[in-house]
This record gives sequence, C-alpha cells and structure tokens, in this order.
Amino acid sequence: MNMHRIGLLLALAIFLALAFHQPGLPGLHYDEAREAGLNAMEILTGAPITAFRGVGVTLGGRTFPLMVQDYIGALNVYLALPFLAVSGVGVPNLRILSVLCGLLVLLLVERSVSEWVAWRRSDSGFAGKTVAAPMSTAGLVAVALLAVSPSFVFWSRQGVFVTNLTQVFVFLCLWQVVRWLRSGQPGALIITALAAGAALYAKLLAIWVIAPLALLTLWGWALLRRQGNAPPVTPYILLAAAAAFAAPLLPFFWFNLQTGGAFASIGGSLEQSYYGVDNLAIGANLLTRLGQLVQVLRGDHLWYLGASFANVLAPWVASIVVAIGAVRAPRIVLPPLTLLGGAVLLSIFTVSDLFITHYALLQPLVLAITAIAAGALLPAPTATPATRVYGDSKAWAPLLLVAALLVAAFTIDLSNSLAYHRALAQSGGLADHSDASYHLAYYLRYNGMGAPIALDWGIDATVRYLSEGAVTPIEIFGYASPLAPDEAFAAQVASFLANPDNVYLLHSEQATVFKGRAEVFHSTAAALGLTPRLEQTFAQRDGVPLYEIWKVYP
Repeated sequence: MNMHRIGLLLALAIFLALAFHQPGLPGLHYDEAREAGLNAMEILTGAPITAFRGVGVTLGGRTFPLMVQDYIGALNVYLALPFLAVSGVGVPNLRILSVLCGLLVLLLVERSVSEWVAWRRSDSGFAGKTVAAPMSTAGLVAVALLAVSPSFVFWSRQGVFVTNLTQVFVFLCLWQVVRWLRSGQPGALIITALAAGAALYAKLLAIWVIAPLALLTLWGWALLRRQGNAPPVTPYILLAAAAAFAAPLLPFFWFNLQTGGAFASIGGSLEQSYYGVDNLAIGANLLTRLGQLVQVLRGDHLWYLGASFANVLAPWVASIVVAIGAVRAPRIVLPPLTLLGGAVLLSIFTVSDLFITHYALLQPLVLAITAIAAGALLPAPTATPATRVYGDSKAWAPLLLVAALLVAAFTIDLSNSLAYHRALAQSGGLADHSDASYHLAYYLRYNGMGAPIALDWGIDATVRYLSEGAVTPIEIFGYASPLAPDEAFAAQVASFLANPDNVYLLHSEQATVFKGRAEVFHSTAAALGLTPRLEQTFAQRDGVPLYEIWKVYP
C-alpha cells in the first residue's frame, strides 16, 4: 500500500470520527424530517403517507411520493428506508445515510481531481486511455481539507437539511465527464448524463453546476475536435446519453405535469422570491453570495451548534493558493475556476432565500479547486531529472509556501471541528436545531395530545417523525405568506377554539417563523370570551424558550 492510499484512509477515518460522534445532536431539523424521515417512517410503519401535494405513485391504495418539495425529489426518502428498517426510527438512524453520502463525496472528489490532473498533465486531448487515473497528491489534499472542514463535517451530519445528495451526483458527473474526455469511453458519457439528471432530481439547484459544466464540456470538446483530437460521438451515444439524463427526471416531470409546482415556483419568483429576495438586485445578491462563499470556508456560520469558530486563514489560503496555481498552471486551474464562477453567478437567483446552506453544493468544489492549484505546483510525474526544478530555490518557494498554508488551514479546521463538538455537547443545538424538540415530542406523545393544532412552521414534521406517527399536529397557519396570516385564518382558528379539549402549539416570540399567527390566536380567543393559558414551555439547554403548549378556557 503506497503513501497516497494510507493518507486517504487516514483522512476518511478522521471524517467518520468527526461525523459519527454524538449523531443525535444537534436536534432534528424540520427539513430533515420533512424531506426524508417522515415519509420513510410512514412507509415503514404502514401509516398514511403524506405525499407532497398528494401526488405520487399509488400502489395497494397507498400513494408513494415523487417529490418532497416543488424542487426537491424524494430520493432521500427511499434511500433512508433500509437504514431505518434495520436500525429503527430515530435521529442517528436517519443521519447514517447523510454521513455515508459525505464519505462517498470524499471518494468522488478524489477521483474527480485525480482524473482532471492526469488528463491536463498529459497532452490534454483524447488519448483513448481506459486505465483509471492514479491517485494524485491534489486529490489527497482535497479529501484531507474536506474531511476536517467544519462546514463539510457538520453539513454532512445533517445531509438531508442541505440535500447533500446533490454533492454525490455532481461529483460523479464531474469525474465521469473528464474520464470521457480523456478515454472516449461511451459509458462514461452516459454515466455523466445519468448523474446530471439525478443531481437535478435530488434538488433543482444542482443546475448551478450542471449548466456551466455542460457549456464548458461542449466548448472543450469543440476545441479538441478542431484539433482532430476529440473523443468520438455517434447519434446512438447521444441518444443513450439523452435517455440516461431524462430517466431520473421522469418523477419530476410527472409531478409537475399534475401540479405545475416547480414551474409555478420559478415563474412566481422571477422578480421576488417567496421570502422577499429581490432577484433583480443582481449586484447585491452577488455580494451576499460571495460573502457566503467566504463564510463556508471560515466555518463560522454554524452558530446553531452552540458557538461560532472561524478559520480566518482559510479564505486567504484558498485565494493565495488558487492565484499562484492559476499563474503557474492556467490550463489546469482556470477551467474548474470558470466552472465555480458560473455556479456562483447562477446562485444569485432564488425561489426561496439566499440561504448559506445552498453552498453545501459549492464548498467541496472550492476546496477541490484549491487542491488542484496546489497540486499544479508539483513537478509532472513524467518529468526527467534534467527538467525537474528541485535545485531551483525560486521554483521551490511557492510550493513550500502553499504547503505551509495548507497545513495551517487543515490544523485550524480540525481544531474548530473538535471545538464545535464540545459546544454542541453543551448546547444540544440552538433554535430550529435544538434538541428541545425531542422533549416536546415525548411530552405530546405520552400525555395523550395526539392531534395538537400547530400555529407555526417547523413543528409538524419534526414531532410526527420523533413520535413515530403517534402525534399528528394539524397545521393551520397557512403558507401563503410568512409575514402575515391570510384573511381566513381568524375564522379557522375560531372553528378549533369551539372545542375546549384542543391544544395549540406555538413558538416563543423570538423563535416564531410565520409572523402574526399568535396574535390572531389570542385576539380571536378574546373575542369569543376565552382565555388562552400557557400550559407548558420547552426551552433550549441554556434556558431560552422555544416551544409553547397553550389551551383555552372560558
């Protein structure tokens, strides 16, 4: 076993140790429950399946979901099934899938980087070489940087929360497209198309990478063809690739033919998104996204784990290393850097909000490019003793500087990941990530409150999954606008107030997501001569209240 393989195994072991430690923390986020756990639990337990918008494939009188949101496929649901079936319904059980996805991403990043380096350090044309590219130093560096990165580690732990399945398929796509350009194997092109379609089905925002990658691939192939050095393409290969691309998207198209959900979301957000982002403010949105790119490298956006720890060196390391690599080896560094630039530009448009979690897709790409730039400074494997530059101190200086910077960034990130774990053990997670939801679900389940009325977002799916379907909150807050309830909300509240046995779930004032609902609840009760009474509060470990259970009395 050579040193590269030993280094890879060590990096993977470090990642698994960091990712699997205290897997029940932070608390289950609503998106984790809604986009995977809830439907998987319903399928396994035989409970009624709440397919998104009621659309799915009906078998045996049960409708299995095709999508979990208008722009997120149900892949996580079905991939989670075997893990929950074997280990039971629980939070760590659900996160096994996410961590294994993270592990797979590390392996695919190494393959993508090594394949790219091998191709660009050759004659950069179609060589017909079907032998797998050897593991490169750049590939190993990329894996090492990702394995200790707080952003990658903790987002991988809650992979459904950030839909890290997109990372898996995007890097499979990147690896196979380079493999096709290098070897000309038709199977590699077909796998590329299949992975691209699967990435888009997993979450539509994968188009940020898939679209510029398609353009760059077409441009690169055209240049090679002009030189008479491009991999062959026949109509049969193109037809097979088109079929492979479309196959994973069939559930998406079937869903939208029936509901028009994704098209309506995109069409209705051309100027302003659901959460009020101005999609025409290109400059402001771009600045926000660039700031988030820096944040994911620093890793200080994970405040909800209980503290923030910043690697202030990381953005500078990435910038310096990429700049040096781009100057010394532009043919190796500039194409993936162009791909990243295209993805960032596409990311300034959103149907929801400019959430930093969207950049879970781009963060591995940034570190992969950093590693490619660092590896570009090494002598080519085919260099002869006469052409190597070992004796030239001026040539060695950039390499030594880059190596020192990368070691420093790696060390700080590892230290910060460990610090986040210590903070998490104390906090249990904050806000929507608090483990207070565990106590809420337990209380409702074992106090006979099987159908509470949810007056805010972020409660229903979490409670249903944690209670294994024993508690089924009834959401009445309305999704029309997060800023204010619709006109019919007061009448709907009044209809539930007629039953004195009902209980109502709210967030505390500072934790409320959908505004105005609590105020209408209180005013409607008062108008009916009823008095709301706070029955129970559930707080974070630091004492900050999050969830409230209310009842009304004459």
